[in-house]
Amino acid sequence: MKQRVLMWVLWPSFLVACAGSAVVFAFIDPQDVAVFGHITAPRQQAYAIAFFFLWGVAALSSLVSLK
Repeated sequence: MKQRVLMWVLWPSFLVACAGSAVVFAFIDPQDVAVFGHITAPRQQAYAIAFFFLWGVAALSSLVSLK
């Protein structure tokens, strides 16, 4: 895959992930989220996991629309 095409996918998805993380964590406190009812993640870890998840989803969306 050419570098230019890769940047067409990764850069917009990075910006969407930034905005999505800001919106999600404006309404949800990571300390209030418990996985399986009792496992809580530290704040920075929850921010990172959510950001990379949103980045992956947005990148997949950009890649699908590119093809």
